[in-house]
Amino acid sequence: MTDLLVGIDVGTSACKAAVVDADGRELAHCRAPTPWQRLPTGAEIDPEALFGAAVEAARAAIAAAPDGRVRGVGVTSMGEAGVLLDAEERVLHPAIAWHDARGADEARRIAAELGGERFSERTGLPASPLCTLAKLRWLVDHHPPARAARRWLNLGEWVVRRLGGRDVAELSLSSRTGLFDLAAKAPFADALAWAELPDDLLPELVLAGTPAGAGDGAALPATRGAALTVAGHDHVCAGVGVGVLAPGDVLDSCGTAEALVRVVAPPLRPDAVRRSVAAGVTVGCHVAEGRQALLGGLWSGIALQEVLDQLGVGAAGRAELDAGALSSAPGETPALELELHSLERRPLRLPDGVPAERIWRTAIDTVAAEVEALLRAIEQVAGPHGRVVVTGGWARDEAVRASKARLGAVEAPQVIEAGARGAALLAGVAAGLFASADDLPSPLAGRGRRAAPRGSV
Repeated sequence: MTDLLVGIDVGTSACKAAVVDADGRELAHCRAPTPWQRLPTGAEIDPEALFGAAVEAARAAIAAAPDGRVRGVGVTSMGEAGVLLDAEERVLHPAIAWHDARGADEARRIAAELGGERFSERTGLPASPLCTLAKLRWLVDHHPPARAARRWLNLGEWVVRRLGGRDVAELSLSSRTGLFDLAAKAPFADALAWAELPDDLLPELVLAGTPAGAGDGAALPATRGAALTVAGHDHVCAGVGVGVLAPGDVLDSCGTAEALVRVVAPPLRPDAVRRSVAAGVTVGCHVAEGRQALLGGLWSGIALQEVLDQLGVGAAGRAELDAGALSSAPGETPALELELHSLERRPLRLPDGVPAERIWRTAIDTVAAEVEALLRAIEQVAGPHGRVVVTGGWARDEAVRASKARLGAVEAPQVIEAGARGAALLAGVAAGLFASADDLPSPLAGRGRRAAPRGSV
């Protein structure tokens, strides 16, 4: 029978799943909305509801794929969000979204009490509300059941556990929490003590692709006996899905947020880690052995959508708008004040009496200039970059894709779901089909023999 690999990408907007064959060809896809509960501070989610969405997407993708035997399942996920469990393995709280505002006061305390520069040097992160540590201390202080916590699982690790796997702490996800010491590759004892959490809160630390048990088939019968693995942080795993693995490679992932992920080896020295964080670029573990991932981000997808909304241009008018933007000369329109560095939105004002295509060209050029600046900041720490690989929903926009030429030699592989493909291939490592992340099939394998529609389930 054909060997099949399943990748699940637990994302902010949707849980996506892909079925890939042993040659790396994408055979089927599906997605289900991530069922957040909206709150004034942001959002949270019932961990069981999240698992249900991940299973729903995976079940539909498997049903749409050709017949075969599922050899492995890999799960990648957003960072920072996860689940606390007590000694009886009971969930202690809903999972708080990474972008939720809870933890702002605690982030200021991290900087004051642990030392902002010291914290950044040890963890590769700024002391900010996005950091898991800030939200965990918020839970300890405001949600009494959290004081019984004995285990932390990031969302990808939680899904693997619910599929029948054992508890592990994958390195790239752990390095997004503030609970992990980059240089020591061990739990950051001072951070755990500060949060009043046990020093063994994290399970066994492992590299993405490490086997984490076998599927029990309870929720996904087709995966019974398949090797399970946590495939790591979604941005880094998406890089694997499009072949961004070599030192110097850069992934430009253009979604709601635009992420630049630079592969670095050998790991940065602590002083360079501190300088990188000060420049707005975090440092974490990569999913490949001996490498780190430098991550910088912009809220470019949100900003560009705000421009489209004000212009009143929907999907049907995008091709004409792009053509007009590409024929417009840069600099013909006054500068736009786009909010690219914060989720706090302010009213967007477009210039009066200016054709829509010129405004669109200016918006795209504004984003491209900020991406260039971010890439230069990364280079000041890590040296010149090599190839740039672009993926994500906005990379399908003709004018946005054309603006990437200013970054240098840009590639755009025809991969449908980069994160889910990367997770599936790392499942192949866990299943023994590939020796390591460096032995995976090229994304040039393309869309495969039978690519199913990108619909929702």
